[in-house]
Amino acid sequence: MARSRVWAWVVWVTVCVTATVVLRERRDGVDTVHAVLTYLLVILGGSVSGGRPLGLALTLAGFLLIDYFFQLPYDTLSVSKPLDWIVLLAFLTTAVVTTHLLTQERARAAEAERRAGEVASLGRLGAELLSAGRAEDSLAGIADLIRTSLEVAHCRIYGRDDDAVRLLVASPADVIGEAGLADLDDLRRFAETTDRLDIAEDGASGATLQSHDPDGRTVLAALRAHGRTVGALYLTDERPIALDPARRRFLGALAYYAALAVERTRLVAQAEHAEALREADRLKDVVLASVSHDLRTPLTTIKALAQEGALRGDRNAVAIEEQADRLGHLVADLLDLSRLKGGALPVHPELNTAEDLVGAAMRQMAGLLKDRTVETSVDFTEPALAGRFDFVQSLRILSNLLGNAVRYTPPASPIELSVKRDDAALVFVVADRGPGIPATERDRIFEPFYRPAGAAADGGAAGLGLAIARRLAELQGGTLEYAARPGGGSCFVLRLPAATPSGAFVKS
Repeated sequence: MARSRVWAWVVWVTVCVTATVVLRERRDGVDTVHAVLTYLLVILGGSVSGGRPLGLALTLAGFLLIDYFFQLPYDTLSVSKPLDWIVLLAFLTTAVVTTHLLTQERARAAEAERRAGEVASLGRLGAELLSAGRAEDSLAGIADLIRTSLEVAHCRIYGRDDDAVRLLVASPADVIGEAGLADLDDLRRFAETTDRLDIAEDGASGATLQSHDPDGRTVLAALRAHGRTVGALYLTDERPIALDPARRRFLGALAYYAALAVERTRLVAQAEHAEALREADRLKDVVLASVSHDLRTPLTTIKALAQEGALRGDRNAVAIEEQADRLGHLVADLLDLSRLKGGALPVHPELNTAEDLVGAAMRQMAGLLKDRTVETSVDFTEPALAGRFDFVQSLRILSNLLGNAVRYTPPASPIELSVKRDDAALVFVVADRGPGIPATERDRIFEPFYRPAGAAADGGAAGLGLAIARRLAELQGGTLEYAARPGGGSCFVLRLPAATPSGAFVKS
């Protein structure tokens, strides 16, 4: 651009001198009007090629040359007639106004052309976002388009995830490993700074830009989407990067598109990670179901052989039978967990009473409870503690809770079992006086295979009982929650749908 302006000065000054020489040789036969029109043409040409400075310089030169060479007395700057002043002033005014208008129109045309280029670039940018199959390909196309649109040597886009900042894409791509990249710690601090600024979400404002060197050859712009900084746009060039207000607005629009692409890349990565976790969980369930099913046959055989050995008085056979029973319970739990996740374990809610469920649970757990004290409390102030639930599955839940209480309660401490009705729910509470569950682990005790830190490492407890119990409660329209017992220990609260004696559900 600078070289073309220098050539414009050389060319049109030469044209002006040449026209002056030609007119000077023939001034006896040339009227002043001819000289005025000739210099006006030279001024117009110079204004088109070199802009306002060259046009004004040619105007001043033409004013002096007309007065010196083509108005009487010749070869002097004096003016002999007042009419000659009118001619000179008319020439000067016409030339200045023409130069100004022409330069203004050229500036408007250049601005319109630049705006058209920006619109075309934004259109291509939107097409990159929509047409690219992979988020990484879209981001690479945007980086190339930003570099070419802003006419800079290098464009790099960094992504921010929590406190980490990493390079996502560079244009040209072969410069990623070169020296001179932005320091990642500086980028992280810059991103944190922009998060604290009050910045509009529609792009990069003046507050989001900073230059990394005194010469202005590098520019850093924050990439913001959905009210937070998701990355940074890093531009470098061999020459200073000029950012007038119009180019800053354009850079803001480009930065917003880049921010959307960075956010899309992050969301796609999260979705792929979540899908991988879901697939791993599905494969785990398939493996567990398959292994559990295949273990049942050999366990049945082992137990039968152990029973035969026990009948012959083999003490080892008795231990084998006990361990086979525990392993059988574990296999059954694994199968039930797989069925629950697949929705293949049905429940059949029917009208039942809480008193019958508590009695059945106490009879079933009699062998495990032995001489342990269980304090039961049933609220008989209501007409009937009836509910609509699956008796077998609810019995399994209650037995599991009682078994946990026996496992973790000291032998001399009683276990508490209470039942009451709370509006539309029957509330069963099993409380123990064991060590309790730390607050940090209470949300995890209902996860499969999870056991609290410090739990007893006795056989058969694989951390499946509470997960199965909660799922069974939810399938019946109930809940199973944990609460700390006042004075120490744990409370497990089972809520099942209550019903009137006639069988209708209780409305809350």
